[in-house]
Amino acid sequence: MSTLEIKDLHAQIETENGPKEILKGVSLTINSGEIHAIMGPNGSGKSTLASTIAGHPAYEVTSGSITLDGEDVLEMEVDERARAGLFLAMQYPVEVPGVTMTNFLRTAKTAIDGEAPKLRTWTKEVREAMEKLKIDAEFANRNVNEGFSGGEKKRVEILQMELFKPKVAVLDETDSGLDIDALRVVSEGVNRAHEANGMGTLLITHYTRILNYIKPDVVHVFVDGQVAEQGGPELADELEADGYDRFLNAVRA
Repeated sequence: MSTLEIKDLHAQIETENGPKEILKGVSLTINSGEIHAIMGPNGSGKSTLASTIAGHPAYEVTSGSITLDGEDVLEMEVDERARAGLFLAMQYPVEVPGVTMTNFLRTAKTAIDGEAPKLRTWTKEVREAMEKLKIDAEFANRNVNEGFSGGEKKRVEILQMELFKPKVAVLDETDSGLDIDALRVVSEGVNRAHEANGMGTLLITHYTRILNYIKPDVVHVFVDGQVAEQGGPELADELEADGYDRFLNAVRA
């Protein structure tokens, strides 16, 4: 069993007017097999939390801690975090010109596991995962995300997650820009990885529509850089009906 534990996390970013604190004391714990959803208005710090967990250099942690199975994540480089079992599905996946999907996936898998996967087994696993995510076979020979639509990029993110088998996956607005069919396919991929590997999942989203496919155990309301409230799946229904006004008003008060 794995545990990602975040305690009283504060983080800032440098702006032209000086440092700006974005995370203001975030605490939450995700265990293997749990799905946590973070919902909140734009600018509340949700993506900053995801980037900070992954080790984005733009965000400076000023206090607090992040540990994975008791190991200090903040002392790890980005690649070390991936090898330790953390995975980030990015809100805006980047293009990698000159690097084919085939080479990228096998190189990354080798780096994570410490040894190259057996070619015949790996090729079969990649092909089957692509079929389930409805990714055309020709994409294997294309450069990573180059010329891909928004929905295709999101499917490739989930393809990586299924193949790399992380302990904990952070999905940063994976549902943004997806049509109904793509949302269903992507959600099925997340559920497969969750069930197959006992993966812990931190799902960041604005909308409840993805929660119709990926059922959360815990819903956290994120406002002004901190968790304002948490509860069960019914909390997401409340947010869908009433919005974030009562949480925003509490912060303004």
